[in-house]
Amino acid sequence: MFDAPFDVLAVMLAIAAFLIALKASNQAAELRRRLGSLEAMLQAPRLIQPPPMPLPEQVPTPATAAAAPPPLAPEAEPAPSPTLVTDHVTPPPIETSTDDVAPPAVPAAEPGFEERLGTRWVVWIGGLALALGGFFMVRYSIEAGLIGPGVRVFLGGLFALALLGAGEWTRRKETISSIEALPIANIPAILTAAGTAVAFATIYAAYALYSFLVPATAFVLLGLVALGTLAAALLHGPALAGLGVVGAFVTPILVSSGKADYWALYVYLAVVTAASFGLARIRLWRWLAVTTIVFAVLWIFPGLDVGELQVAPHAFHVIAGFVLAALLVVCGFMFGPTIEAGEIEPVSSSSLGAYLFGAMLIVLSSAHADLALIAFTLLVATTLFVAWRAPAATGALGAAAAAAFIVFAEWAVRANPDMLVLPGGPLPGVGPVATDSAVTLHLVMAAIFAAGFGIAGFLAQGRSNSAIIPVVWSATAVATPIAILVALYARIAHLDRSIPFAILAVLLAAAFGAATEALTRRETRPGVAISTALFATGTLGALALALTFALEKGWLTIALALTSLGTAWISMQRPIPFLRWLAAASAVIVTARIGYDPRIVGEAVGTTPIFNWLLWGYGLPALSFWAASHFLHRRGDDAPVRMVEAAAILFTALLAFMEIRHLATGGRMTSPPSLLEFALQACVTLAMAIGLERLRLRSRSIVHNVGAVVLTVIAGLISVFGLLILENPWLWTKTDVGGLVFNLLLLGYALPAVLMLLLSYAVVGERGRTYANTIAGGALVFALAYVTLEIRRTYHGPILLDGETTGAEQYTYSIGWLAFGVTLLGIGILVNSERARLASAAVIALTILKAFVIDMSTLTGVYRALSFMCLGIVLVAIGWLYQRILFRRQAPPAPQTSA
Repeated sequence: MFDAPFDVLAVMLAIAAFLIALKASNQAAELRRRLGSLEAMLQAPRLIQPPPMPLPEQVPTPATAAAAPPPLAPEAEPAPSPTLVTDHVTPPPIETSTDDVAPPAVPAAEPGFEERLGTRWVVWIGGLALALGGFFMVRYSIEAGLIGPGVRVFLGGLFALALLGAGEWTRRKETISSIEALPIANIPAILTAAGTAVAFATIYAAYALYSFLVPATAFVLLGLVALGTLAAALLHGPALAGLGVVGAFVTPILVSSGKADYWALYVYLAVVTAASFGLARIRLWRWLAVTTIVFAVLWIFPGLDVGELQVAPHAFHVIAGFVLAALLVVCGFMFGPTIEAGEIEPVSSSSLGAYLFGAMLIVLSSAHADLALIAFTLLVATTLFVAWRAPAATGALGAAAAAAFIVFAEWAVRANPDMLVLPGGPLPGVGPVATDSAVTLHLVMAAIFAAGFGIAGFLAQGRSNSAIIPVVWSATAVATPIAILVALYARIAHLDRSIPFAILAVLLAAAFGAATEALTRRETRPGVAISTALFATGTLGALALALTFALEKGWLTIALALTSLGTAWISMQRPIPFLRWLAAASAVIVTARIGYDPRIVGEAVGTTPIFNWLLWGYGLPALSFWAASHFLHRRGDDAPVRMVEAAAILFTALLAFMEIRHLATGGRMTSPPSLLEFALQACVTLAMAIGLERLRLRSRSIVHNVGAVVLTVIAGLISVFGLLILENPWLWTKTDVGGLVFNLLLLGYALPAVLMLLLSYAVVGERGRTYANTIAGGALVFALAYVTLEIRRTYHGPILLDGETTGAEQYTYSIGWLAFGVTLLGIGILVNSERARLASAAVIALTILKAFVIDMSTLTGVYRALSFMCLGIVLVAIGWLYQRILFRRQAPPAPQTSA
C-alpha cells in the first residue's frame, strides 16, 4: 500500500488502458474479417446447381403405349423436392451449363494503409487523446488555480460519466443498426475505457490529493469501478477486461490506510478474482485467467517477510483463489470450459499449481505453523480430487508433489530440536518455533501425502485413453512417498543408521511390488507399461533406501548398484522396455555418487590393503553392472546395455586404480604418485585391455571394443609419462628399486613389456597392423629399458642415481644390448617371426650407434677394443645366419647330358 503522484499515475493508467484496447481491437477486427470470408465461402456452394442425374436404361414398351410428354423448360420448373421414383416414371433431365455456376467467393483483401489509418488508428489515438485531455485539463486547472479542489473532482466525475455515457450510446446505436460490422476500431469500447480510466483517476485524486475520502471509502469506490469495468467488458470486449483486472489489483496499492488489514484486502481480492474468473469463463479468455492468477499470486508476498506473519488471512487468500480456479478455470470440472478427454490443459494445471506454490510459501515463511500446514494439506488433497475428476488438471500433480517435497525438505534441514535442551540452555537466536513443536503434524501430513499419492496413482491406471495421464499419476505415486521418506529420515534420523526407517522402506517396497504385479496382470492400456516400470523402479529404489537406512554410509553406492542389477533382472521377467533405461539410469547415478566422493566413505577407508571399503564400494557395483549387462544383453544390444557395460568397465578399472593407490600410499589417498603405483597401474591396465580384447571377440560389443582401446591408451600414457619420464629411477628420483633381481624394475619395466607383447599378439588380425606394431614397439622399448636399468642396478645398487658411470659399465651396456638383440634374433629364427627379427635388427642398430657415438669417445684401453671386437663378431655371425639359414639360396641343378 503505497501512495503515488497523481500525474504519473494518470498518464500510466491511460496509456496502459489504450494499449490494451489497441491490441484487443486489432484482434477483434481480424476475427471479423476471417469470419466474413468464411461465411462467403460457405454460401458459394449453394449457388451451384447439382449435376445432371444419369438416365436409367430405356426398356422397350409396346407400340400402343402413350408417348411421354415433353420435359418442362428448366426456367419454368419448380424447385426440386425429394420424391419417390417409381419404375415406370422417368425423371426429366436437368440441363446445366458451366456458365450458370457461380465462382467461389474471393476472400476479402487485407486493408491498406489508408484504410487502417482512417478506420483504426485515428480512433485509438482519439480515445487516448480524450483520456489525456481530461487529465491535463485537471492539471492545468490545478496549476492555474482556476477552480477549487471540490469542483475539480466534480468535473472529473462528470467527464468520466460523459465518456461512459458516450460509450454506451455508441454501443446501442451500433447494435440497433443493421449494417454489418466493419473491421474498424471498436469506438464504444475505447470511449468506455477512457471513462473508466478517468473515473479511477478522479476517485484517487479525491482520496490522495484532497483527502475528501477516507481510505475505506476510496477503497470501496475504486473496487466498484474495477468490478464495473469487468462487467462492462461483457459488452465491450477484452480491452475493458484488461483495464478492469489491472485496476482492480492495483487499487490496494493506491489506497494506503497506514495499517495493513489483510482480511479486508484478501476478501476484496477474492471478490475481484471471482469476477475476473467468471468473465474469463463466459468469454473463454485464457489470457484474463492467467493475468488474474499472476496478480493473485503476487499479492501473497506482502507480509511474508514480517516477523509475525498473519497466517489466517494469507491462507484464506490461497484457498479462495484455489477454489475459484477449480470451479471456473479448470477444464472439465464443475463450471470450467469443456475439453476433449485425455488432454492435459496448461492453464488448468498451472492455475492450481500457482496457488499450491503460494501455500508452500506461506508454510515456509511461517516456520511451518500448524494453520499453514493444515491449509497446505487441504490444497494438496483437493488437487488430487480435482485431477481425479478432471484429467485436464493432471499436470498439477507434479506441482503438488514438488511442493510437498520442498516443504518436508526445508523442514528436514532446519535446526535439530535436541539443540534446544542442551545442558547450557538454548543456543543464542534459537527459540521454540512451530517447526520444533509440530513433528507429529508433519508425520501425519507425510502419511496422508504418501497414501494419497500412492493409492490414487495406482487406482488411476487404466482410467484414461491417453498415455501421459496414467504416467503422471504413477510418477507422482512413486516419487512422492520416496522423497518424503528421505526427508523424514534426514530430519529425524540425521542420516545415521535407523532400523525403523529401514522397516518403513521395506514396507514401501512391498507396496510398490504388489502394485507392479497387479499392473502386469491387467489388460494392455495406454501408459500402463511405463507406469508398471515406474512402480517396479520404486520397488527397487525403496529396497535400496532400506539398505541405506539399515547399514553404514557407503552402502548407498552398493544399494544403488544392486538396484541396477535388480532392474535388469526384472526386465527379464517382465519385458518392459522402460526398465532397461531405469537400469542404465541407476548406473549413471552410482557413477555420479563416485564422482562426488571417490573414497566412498571419506576418511574411514582404513589402511588394510585390498580388503577395505574400496573393495566393497567399487567391487560390488562392478559385479552388479557386469551381471546387469549380461541380463540386458539377452534381449538385444541397445543404448541401455551399452551404458551399463560402460559402467561395469569403469568401475572395474576404478577398483584397480583405487586399490593400487591405497596400497602404494599406505591408505593416504592424497599422497603423490610413486614408481610402484605407476608400475602396478600399467600392468593392471594392460591386463584389463587384454581381457577386453578377448571378450570383445565373443560379445562383439562396441563398448568392449572402445573400452579395450581406451584402456590401451591409458596404459600407454602411464607407461610413457609415468615410468619412462616422471618416475624413472635413473633420471629424477632417488627411488630404492629393491633387490638385484626381484625389484621394482622387474615390476615396472619387464612385466609391462611382456604384457604389451601379449596385447600386440591379441590384436593381430583384428585391428590394423599399425596399431599392433605400435604396441609391439612399446614392448621392445620397455624390454630394452629393463635390460639397461638392470645393468645400472648391478653397478650402482638400489639407488640408480648414485655414483659415476665407469668404462666397464658402458662396455656392459653394449654387451647387454648385443645379447638382447641376438636373443631376439634367435627367437625370430626359431618361431619364424619376422617381427622378432626386425626388433633384433633395431636393437643391434642401436648398439652400433652407441658404439660409434658413445663407446668410441668414452671408453679407453681394452674396453674400447673389446667393445668393437665383440660388435664385429656379432655382426658377422648375424650375417652368416641370415645367409645360411634364413635366406639360403639353392644352387640350380646341373643340366643333364646325354650318354
